[in-house]
Amino acid sequence: MVKPSVIILSFFLFISLNCNNPTQPPVIQNVELKVNDATATEVFLEITTSNVNLPVSATLNKDGTLLQNITLVNANTTIVDKSLSPNKNYTYQVIININGKQVTSSSVPAQTMDTTSHNFTWQTFTFGGQAGSSTLYDVAIINENDIWAVGEIYMNDSTGQPDPNAYNAVHWDGSKWELKRIKTNACGGVVYPPIKAIFVFSSNDILFAHIDGSISYYNEIEFINDCSLITQLNGSANKIWGMSRNDFYVVSSNGFIAHYINGYWQKLISGTNLNVNDIWGDFNQATGKYEILAVASNLFSSLDRTILSIDPATRIVTHLSSQPIQYTLKGIWFYSNKQYFVSGDGIFQKHILSDNSWANNPLEITSYFINKIRGNDINDVVAVGAFGEVLHYNGVNWKSYRNTTKINDGAYYSVETGNNLVVAVGQDNPAAVLIIGKR
Repeated sequence: MVKPSVIILSFFLFISLNCNNPTQPPVIQNVELKVNDATATEVFLEITTSNVNLPVSATLNKDGTLLQNITLVNANTTIVDKSLSPNKNYTYQVIININGKQVTSSSVPAQTMDTTSHNFTWQTFTFGGQAGSSTLYDVAIINENDIWAVGEIYMNDSTGQPDPNAYNAVHWDGSKWELKRIKTNACGGVVYPPIKAIFVFSSNDILFAHIDGSISYYNEIEFINDCSLITQLNGSANKIWGMSRNDFYVVSSNGFIAHYINGYWQKLISGTNLNVNDIWGDFNQATGKYEILAVASNLFSSLDRTILSIDPATRIVTHLSSQPIQYTLKGIWFYSNKQYFVSGDGIFQKHILSDNSWANNPLEITSYFINKIRGNDINDVVAVGAFGEVLHYNGVNWKSYRNTTKINDGAYYSVETGNNLVVAVGQDNPAAVLIIGKR
C-alpha cells in the first residue's frame, strides 16, 4: 500500500514539472489585404502583417498575375495601382515569403468608379450694366427650380435714369430670373449693400454675406440681419461654409476667420495675414469629425500661399504643405480622404492630405486662372475662371467648354453643382453674367 505522503509528493512533482514546461501556442504569421479606396483609374490597397519579422519580400498579384514585387518594411503598407480602366472589376492578393514558406492573404475584389458625362449644354443670362459695372460673386443651388445668385446689379429705372438702389441678388424659380433687393439694417451705411457670398442649407435656411460685413439670414419668410460681425471684419466676407445655421464659418481678408456658434461669434487665430479666399468642409469617416480646409493668397500682389486646416473641436488653425505649388490659390473643394482639389494658377490634386505633394503642373490642365472649384463627387468636378474658362473633370480627364462659355472682358468667380446641373456666375463687363449647364 502506497502511503498518502508519497501520493501527495508525486502530485506536486507532476504539477511542478508541467508548470516549468508550459505548452506554448504556435505563432501564426499572417498577412491581410484590403481595399481602402478606388477612383476611376486607381485602387488604393493596404497590406497588414502580424507576427512577421520585417523587412520581408512579398508579391502583389492582380487577377492572378504578378503586379509587382515589393519589400514590406512596416506592418502597414499602402500600395496604389494606377492607370486602371473605369468601371472595371479587379481581384488582388498578396503573398509573403518567409524562409521558403508562403503566407497568402485572401483575394479581395475592387471596382473602379465609372466616369461621368462631359455632355453639357449651356445657356447664358446677363443682368445690369446699364447704370454701372455689374457683377455676380457667388451662387447656390437648392434644386433646378430654386437657384440664388448674389452680387451687385445696376439698372436704369423706368425713366431710363440710373436707379439709385442697386439689386444684390437674382432668384430662379424654374421659369424665370427675378431681380432682388435684400435689405439690411444699414449697419454699414447702405440699405442694399452688394452681397459677396451665399451658403444654403435648405430653401428656408440661407445665409447671405454682404460686402459691408453684415450677415443676412433668410427663412423663406423674412430676412434677419446680423451686424455684429462688422466690428471684427475688415472688409467683406469672401466665403461662407457651415454645418448648420448655428454652426458656420466666415473667411475674409488679412487672415480673418470667424466661427458662429449658437448666437456667438469667435475670431480664430489663423497665423497668416494673407486673404482667406475660400473654405470648404466635409465629414471625415476615419476621424469621426468634420474636416475643414481653407486657402489663402494675396492675388496679384504676391505669390505667397497657404492651406489652412481648422479643427472644429478646438478651433485651432494649422498650416498644411502646399508643395510643390509656387503660385497663388483661390479655391478649394474636397471629398474627405478621397480627393482634394485646390485652384488658382492651376488645378492641383491629392488623394489624401498626408500624400507627399500636390499633383499636376500649373499649365497642365488650363492656362487660365481658376477662381472656384466645386463637385458632386470625385469623378464629377467643375472649375471656373478667367475669360470664361469652364472645366469638367469626369474622373479621368478634364474637358474645357470655353469655346461656348468664353467671356471677352471678365471671369466666372464662382460655381455650384447639383447632380446634372452646373451654374457659374461672374462678370462680362459691364454686365453681370450667369450660365446654366445641363447634362
